Amino acid sequence: MNRKLVKTLLGGAAMMMAATIGTTAGASAVELPCSTAKLVVPWGAGGGTGVIFGIFEKAIDASDAPVKVKVVTVPGQGGAKGAKEAHAAKPDGCTLFAIHQHLVVNYINGVTDFSWEGFEPVAMLTDTPEIIGAGGHVEFDDLEGMLAAAKAKPGEIPTGVSMGATSHFLWIMLGAKTGTDYQYVPFQGGTAGRITGLLNGSIDLGGINMAAARTQRGDGNLKAFAIAADERNQLIPDVPTLKELGVDMTYSLTRGVMLPKGTPPEIVEYWADVFKGPTEDKEFVDAQAAKGTAVVYLGPEDYADWWKGTEQDFLDAAKSLKVGRFQQ
Repeated sequence: MNRKLVKTLLGGAAMMMAATIGTTAGASAVELPCSTAKLVVPWGAGGGTGVIFGIFEKAIDASDAPVKVKVVTVPGQGGAKGAKEAHAAKPDGCTLFAIHQHLVVNYINGVTDFSWEGFEPVAMLTDTPEIIGAGGHVEFDDLEGMLAAAKAKPGEIPTGVSMGATSHFLWIMLGAKTGTDYQYVPFQGGTAGRITGLLNGSIDLGGINMAAARTQRGDGNLKAFAIAADERNQLIPDVPTLKELGVDMTYSLTRGVMLPKGTPPEIVEYWADVFKGPTEDKEFVDAQAAKGTAVVYLGPEDYADWWKGTEQDFLDAAKSLKVGRFQQ
């Protein structure tokens, strides 16, 4: 687990809602004007991000962290509504923001006028690779066949996405890497909606999750061509990576936590330490792995470096295909 956090006793009625904390390593005491911080999840309850951060909420609640967290879902505008709320919050350590790459996608699409640099990076926590999937009805059986079909009929293969969201950019970036284009079919309901479309034949292609890749391929109703990760996943060891198949690309929903811009460094470090705790618990890590999600912790500086490279990849793809604010 993380270094033990020690709560400083506070006196006086005016201080009853404040928590003063430090670490056994001797870090400076930090005072927060709350006993529970709000963790803004910018999607509806029950979605993948809400579920993952709900597990973190429970783990932190059970820890010795003096300030707890409470997940608050703020759905709308493809994650932008919650992003705007978190962006405008006071930088006092009492509002956290749970995110993935939707942040840069919203910026590219002009939904927000800020990207990741509008926040203070705290920690990367989990990584869930995308899986290139297809309905069992398609005539091709592997990535090579899929790409050949896409090149033969550019912009014609119906592909389920949430328009302008990360699921859309999966195919935009794949297209930029492989010289292919697809007919994008808007789907609501995230991955579950796309899987339904693949199963009933209303779309041919779409990103699928680990559960579908594991349980719905044996009967031939779904196909999984590649996983967009650096290595094969032990849950679906027969599915090759894109890199193995000659496409130099990884793509995943990489979830982490940020704080409003201007939050003092000592508060950033405090929350980074709090969220690190669950990532060092084997039972927690194993439970996430069983769902196809890897626990990957990066602290504030490394997480900022990751965002720099990730944003550039998205910007390059958007510029290449003239997407969003790069249409002209």
